Order: sequence, then structure tokens, then C-alpha cells
Amino acid sequence: MSDHDRSARGFAERVPSSTRRSLLKGFAAAGAAVSLSSKLAWADGEIGYWAKDLPNEKLIEMYSTILRIRWFERTLADKQLSDRSFRNLIHLYAGQEAVATGVCAALNNKGPFSEIDVIYGTHRPTGHAIAKGVDMKKLAAEYNFKATGLNRGYAGEMHLADKSVGYMGADGIVGPSAVIAAGSAFAFRARGSKQVAVAFGGDGTYATPAFHSSLNNASLLKLPFIYVVENNLYHQFAHYSYSCPMKDIATAANTYRIPGVVVDGQDVTQVYNKMKEAVERARAGEGPTLIEAKTYRYYAHWGAPGAEVGKLGSFGYDPQAITSWRPERELRDWLQRDPVDICRNMLISWGVIDQAKANAIEAAMKQEVKEAFEWEAQQPLCKPEDAVKNVFVQGSVPARQFG
Repeated sequence: MSDHDRSARGFAERVPSSTRRSLLKGFAAAGAAVSLSSKLAWADGEIGYWAKDLPNEKLIEMYSTILRIRWFERTLADKQLSDRSFRNLIHLYAGQEAVATGVCAALNNKGPFSEIDVIYGTHRPTGHAIAKGVDMKKLAAEYNFKATGLNRGYAGEMHLADKSVGYMGADGIVGPSAVIAAGSAFAFRARGSKQVAVAFGGDGTYATPAFHSSLNNASLLKLPFIYVVENNLYHQFAHYSYSCPMKDIATAANTYRIPGVVVDGQDVTQVYNKMKEAVERARAGEGPTLIEAKTYRYYAHWGAPGAEVGKLGSFGYDPQAITSWRPERELRDWLQRDPVDICRNMLISWGVIDQAKANAIEAAMKQEVKEAFEWEAQQPLCKPEDAVKNVFVQGSVPARQFG
């Protein structure tokens, strides 16, 4: 019994019984209020009430997802640098894994399409796709334009999609996917489902009309819509301050009278906590939320300039090179807050796993990724004449002379 409880009981015993009963009821009510307030306080704390309450299996699943994304990305970077059979110029997601993982972990990702939540990605789609449950083998094949890829090699990286898991597509143009996602949210509300639509966007999307029109209409109509801004500081090679007058892009939510939340995008549990709140708000018919995840990408805007095979991140400063847009020390500083390390160390400190288990999980994820790219390597390329297929919903374009 705490000193506070002893003091309260001693005081209660010195008053008449009728008054004592009232006091004890009051103490009980106060205790319940304290308990509730502590519960709610967790939601804004570093650990977070929601993530703290998750079963071990869910936490391990989130850690595994982060590692799948990380090693898929590292493999892509190495292929860019050393494998001449790799044909795509991809936009790497490494460093931002906790954002996609935390967001998608709070969604309903299984079941018929009429029940699962949907997401719309960006031109940097790997993390979103894997976190939503896209098959890695087909994803690897799609990235290298193989006929057995996720979209038969037609989409490449920036236009891939997988409706079966609610991944509605990447976005080759910065911004517009948010408007389509808001349209999906409108459809969900119109038919009375409890589904939620999520749009991912980089910090550069703030300066696009789609950002503002999607939030404006979602607010007016109280749509089940969540906009997740992955603020990795740079759009292409320019710092976001060149196009956004606020330190926190989430401040823009005030204009539309909706919640604007800033979260540490390197900590998957913090992302999950805020996303969980936004999802519950959306399902309850209370409207949209804007979440800004502060994060960082380890590689350049596209490809892997400045990187070395087997080494994480693009380094080097050369005024004539494409790597000159950010200080190397900035990258090294962010690497000290790596989402893989943060998640692993947190789960170890909670007793969910130990170091040996953490190592085993990482080895298993690396093997999954290795097998995915081994499968991709055996798949056939698209045929040139296939380019005229699927141009129209019905019918086909006659094949002309190819030479």
C-alpha cells in the first residue's frame, strides 16, 4: 500500500461511517480516474499505450516487416550497383521502414476486398507494398519488368498495385493519389462500410493542390481518410523548407479543422499508436486525420549514387555529384536512430525477444528476400508486343511491325 493510500484510509477511519462510505466511494472513483488518465497518457508517451498492449506475436510481426523492407531495399541497392541485368531505376525506401510498418499494422489487411482497408502509395513504394502484404517474389519480378511480376511487368516500380491486399497503387506523379484515396473514403462512407482509406505522401506533396483538396473535402464530408506525410526532409534534392513555410507540415490540419499529428517516424510503436487513434476516429465517423512522420531516407532520391555494395546508405560529398544535396554528417546522425535498431532494442527491453531470437528473425527475413530475388531471376521478361495489351478495358490494339 502506498503512503497516499495509507493516509487516505487513516483519514477515512476518523470520520462517521456514513461519511466514510461516501469518502471511500470518492477515493474509488478518483482511483478509476487516475487509472484511466494513466491509460490515456500512454497514448502520448514514448512507449504508447496501444503498442504496449499488443501481443508479442504482433510486435514480432512488425519487427519482421521492418526487416523484410530493409533487406529488400538493400538488395535493390546492390543490384543497382552491380547487376547489369537489373533494368529499373528505383526510388529506395530504406530508413523509413517504421512508417509503413506502423501505419499498416493498425489497418485491417485480411479478408474480402469489401472489408479490408486500402492504401495509396507514392513513387517510393516498396515499404508500403510489403507492409500491406504484397508478395515479395512477384514484387521483385515486377521491379525488373518480368512477365510473371505483380502486374505482369507493365507497372515497373512507380505504378505497381495489388488490389487483393488493398494496395491500390503507387503514384508516379507526386500528389494525385491523395484525391483518389479520398474518393475511396467517400465510397466507403456511401455504402456504410467501416473501411478506411490511407494516402501516403512525401513532404513535397504539401505544395500540390491534391494535398489541400483531399483534406478539404475529407473534412467537409467527415470521410474515413488518413493522410500520412513521410517527411524525410528532402523532395528530390531540395529541403522541404523551400516549399513549406511551417516547421511541421501537420500544422496544415488546423486549416481544415482536423487533427494534425507529428510522430517520430523512426519508432514503429509511436507510428502505430497515432495511426491506431486515427483509424478508430475514422471508423467512428469522426472524419480524417493528418499524420506527419518525421523520418529520413538513407539513399539518394533515385538509384544508388554514392552507395557501395554491402553498405547501407549513400555517402560522400562532391559539389559536382548528385550526393551533394545533404551533409554526410546528417545521414550519419540519422543512422544512429535506425528504425531496425530502435524496434529490436525495444522488444528486447520488453522481454518479447532476446538477442538470439532477434538475430534468428533477421536471418529468416534475409533468406525470404534472397529467395524472392532468386525466383525473380528465373522469370521471363515481358515481350515487346505485350506493350499494346491492356490499353483499353475492352478490346486490344492491333500489333504493328516491331523491329
